[in-house]
Formats: sequence, structure tokens, C-alpha cells
Amino acid sequence: MAQPLAERLRPKSLDDYIGQKHLVGQGAILRKMIDAGRIASFILWGPPGVGKTTLAQIIANKLETPFYTLSAVTSGVKDVRDVIDKAKNNRFFSQASPILFIDEIHRFSKSQQDSLLGAVETGTVTLIGATTENPSFEVIRPLLSRCQLYVLKSLEKDDLLELLRNAITKDAVLKEKQIELKETDAILRYSGGDARKLLNILELVVEAETEVPVVITDEKVVDRLQQNPLAYDKDGELHYDIISAFIKSIRGSDPDGAIYWLARMVEGGEDPAFIARRLVISAAEDVGLANPNALLLANACFDTIMKIGWPEGRIPLAETTIYLATSPKSNSAYEAINEALGIVRETGNLPVPLHLRNAPTKLMKQLGYGKEYKYAHAYAGNFVEQQFLPDGLKDKRIWHPQQNAAEVRLKEHMKTLWKDKFND
Repeated sequence: MAQPLAERLRPKSLDDYIGQKHLVGQGAILRKMIDAGRIASFILWGPPGVGKTTLAQIIANKLETPFYTLSAVTSGVKDVRDVIDKAKNNRFFSQASPILFIDEIHRFSKSQQDSLLGAVETGTVTLIGATTENPSFEVIRPLLSRCQLYVLKSLEKDDLLELLRNAITKDAVLKEKQIELKETDAILRYSGGDARKLLNILELVVEAETEVPVVITDEKVVDRLQQNPLAYDKDGELHYDIISAFIKSIRGSDPDGAIYWLARMVEGGEDPAFIARRLVISAAEDVGLANPNALLLANACFDTIMKIGWPEGRIPLAETTIYLATSPKSNSAYEAINEALGIVRETGNLPVPLHLRNAPTKLMKQLGYGKEYKYAHAYAGNFVEQQFLPDGLKDKRIWHPQQNAAEVRLKEHMKTLWKDKFND
């Protein structure tokens, strides 16, 4: 049976590796460690199809060290211990530690992750974990503290185009088809920055053509994918497309769409914690200050899921989904923190005004620390006007309330306190 195109094109060296220049480009941090021949344990966090597994294999080849791989979906504690025992037996003093690559490490239970700690700490193995989930939530703290974390990005348009050109010019099978990339918008759009998905779509379209040369057009891509809607997805289920549709349905205030996509995930066996986390994020990002109770309900849903699991967990998930979808929407807090981060990055570490500084010592008091600070509770209405931003930003507005009932009330309250400051 012929290998899939994505497997045939898997690069063997960093020179052939496409994307992630911030990590493996010339002079980048991970590239330096690899070239030096010594790496520490690390976790690769990023979306699917961006080269996590490939990068691990390239590192093992470069370091010429034994390479073991486990899938968190199919492996248990015994499998982990067996691999660690093999690694001990295959270790030579002059050689770098054997590499243990664990795909989807976020699916490992706490006991499975605990079984790795000793081997990672003593250097019996160098752990490379790959995850599509935030490691802060999914990887136990003792293991996370022993690993570096590197974030991989979705492939950019130029990366994907380079990958397509490599496929049609270097792959032995595709070269015979004399492929012409007349239009690429559709294939790039459907790939979503996922190299594996991109190559699967290309292979799917090419296999449907009987004539040579094969001309790739947007129309052909769309037609072929409509006929085979699951054929280009790694797992036969559009995992990331469905969660995207789910969140966008909530954001768009469509409870019917949201509950449909929830049902697709429940029926497909999705991890309930994965869904619950997305609901917490949506409550903060999309509902926000328009209905602060949404975040409380989403958190309660997450806690409930952890207690009851499937199948009853579908009920609080459904309740929270409908509540978020039918709530008024605001992203003013999301916009405000992003704007504030941009200001901080642009202006740097501006000094804290003296009146806002703490003065725990006599010298600090003599220097004026906290001298002119006004204690709000000592004034009528528990408010007194004073400056809270650095001098260089004292008139800057960052939070901009939006037009929903809750934030209109908040804005009116701020206008009562601050007068003209909130008159925009």
C-alpha cells in the first residue's frame, strides 16, 4: 500500500523543514541547541499539522540517538515504563539521552505523567511532548517545570505555497501528473494552516483526475471536497473546524447552531473538558461584561463536568451553550487587555506615579512615596478623582464600553464619577 503524500514528503532535516522559523530558523533558540547536539526536554504546543512530530524525528536523526514514540491515546503506564527500561539499556556514555516522543501528551492521565518524572529528571530520556492543548491545563506542574515550552504557529501562506511546490516537483508520484497550480485560494483556505490537511486535499484532488497535465483550480477543490467531506481530515472528523463552528455560533447568538455543533462533538466522542474550556473562554471573550454571570455559569459547568463526566455531562454543557448563545455580547474586556498589552509593549516600563507607590520604609516616605495618595473610602461615595496611569499616559482611554444594557449602566456610573473622561 502506497504511503500517503504527507508521509512521503516528511522532511528529514531542518534545511527541508518548512515553517516555525522563530524556533528552527538560522540563529533561533531551538536550532542552536540542535546544532550544538544537546537538547533539554521540551513540549511543543501548536495546532495540528504544523510539524511537531516531524521536528521530533529530525532532532533524533540529527543527534543520532535512539528514538521512542508513544501515543497518549493508546499507551498506558506500563508502556511508559517499558520504554524507559529500553532507554536505560540503550544508553551509552558518549551518546545523548534517548528521545521519548509522546504525541498528544495532553491525553495522558496524571499517573501516566507521574511515571515520566524520574526518567526526565535524571536524564534517562529526553522528553519531547506534542500537544494541541494548552499545557498549563493539561500537563502536571512537576513535569511542566522540567520541560521547556515552545509554541508552534499555523503555517503562513508562503509556507503552504512552498509545500505545494515541493509536492508537485519533488514527489515521485505527483511529478508524473504534471500538476499546474492555476488557482490556490480554495486549497489554502480549506487547509487552515495545516500542512497535513493541505497535502491530503492535494492528493485527493489529483487522484480524481484522469488526464495529464492536472490543473488545480478552486472549483475542482471545492467540488472534490463536497463529494468527500471527511476524506481530507486526519481523523475522519473535522475536530478543529467543528469547535470553530461551535464558538462562532455562540458568538453569533444562534442557540440552534451552537447546540447542533455541540451534539456533533458529543456524538463524536469529544473530550468534555475540551468543550467546557472553550465555553469558559467564550464566556469571557464574547459575552464578557454584557453578562458577567456567563463566566460564573461556564466555570460551574467546567467543575460539574469534572465531577460527573459522560453521559450526564452533556446536560450542563447544553445548558451553558444555550445560555451563552442567548446572552448579550461584548468583547470590550478582550479589546481592552489587547490594547493595554500593545501600549505596554510600545511604551515599556513607565514609572509608577509616586502617590501610588507603597512606602514601607522611612526613606521611601521621605522620598514622597504614597504622600499624595487619596484613600477612596475616605470620600463621599467612596470615590475621589486622582491619577492612576503613568504620567505619560495619564489621559489615555483603554476600556471602551459597548452598547449593551449592562455596559451602558457601567458607562453612566463612570460618567457620574469621572465626568468628561467617559463622554466619548
